[in-house]
Amino acid sequence: MKFYRLTLVASCLLTMLMLLLVIIFDSLKEIYYQTPFFKVGFLVCLIFIFIINCVVLELLFNYYGKKQVRGISQILPQKIVHSQDENITIRELGERFSDLNQQQMTEIDMMKQMEGYRKEYIGNISHELKTPLFSIQGYVETLRDGGVENLAIRDKYLERVDKSLERLIAIVTDLDMINRLEAGEINLTISKFDVNLLIKEIFDLLDLEAVKHNTVLQLHTLHPQIFVEADKQKISQVFINLLSNAIHYANRQEAKVIVKTSILKNKVLVEVIDNGMGIKSEILPRIFERFYRVETSRSRREGGSGLGLAIVKHILEAHNENITVESVYLEGTKFSFMLEKSR
Repeated sequence: MKFYRLTLVASCLLTMLMLLLVIIFDSLKEIYYQTPFFKVGFLVCLIFIFIINCVVLELLFNYYGKKQVRGISQILPQKIVHSQDENITIRELGERFSDLNQQQMTEIDMMKQMEGYRKEYIGNISHELKTPLFSIQGYVETLRDGGVENLAIRDKYLERVDKSLERLIAIVTDLDMINRLEAGEINLTISKFDVNLLIKEIFDLLDLEAVKHNTVLQLHTLHPQIFVEADKQKISQVFINLLSNAIHYANRQEAKVIVKTSILKNKVLVEVIDNGMGIKSEILPRIFERFYRVETSRSRREGGSGLGLAIVKHILEAHNENITVESVYLEGTKFSFMLEKSR
């Protein structure tokens, strides 16, 4: 670098000398100073000195810039500067800083969001377990305080205790299923079965529930038989959860739930459509979360665990399929998913 510095000093001295000569010649008014040859030569010298200055300055800036980058690199994490980055510039370093900062801000926002969901989830599960437990505690205390001697009170309260226990067991069972699905501990038993026949069997299973809510269950299909390859028991749980939700949220005198099946090449499209209360657009993205309820009071009154749609989502994901939902508030909702068609 001493050569570069000497060159820079020399070019500066030459420039000053040229300027000094201009001043002297101008004062002396020499004739040859006015000749074209002198003017051209003088201009060429100025341009040459200017180019030398630019080159030397560029070399100096690059040298000291790289030196500073190497010094900074020793204290920076590997996310910004890698061992093979020998020729990284200050600008590239700044861009990497900006990208890393943006990435960290995104991660922080995601962590805050997940923390909010975690707190909400803990609050929900505490409430879900607390409600049946406190009910059981109240009924048992009443029976212990003398209610057991009254046969009418005893039978009524024992029946309520039994319902509370059933709800408690359902919550724990559903939680266990979701945890095992997420951990990949539940193996699917793939078999060939007629999905239309399975839907009819689920209709028969939920017939009393549908009558209680004045809801009509219908199957629409162009094919009497459609065979799929899936875990029949798990897919049965999917239909039970979707149809039970549709029945419970029916709010019309002529409530109707329609299940459509159709063949799309090597897939079978299943749609569960109802004309119930629908779901507001702002809460639609959250309906597959654990314990998230579209209408809290009605869901708890009906005794659901609040985990039905979360279980549906995990079962279909275990089949490498997704479930989508479309809804118009106060008009109805449609859930759609695919199953592998049997060959």
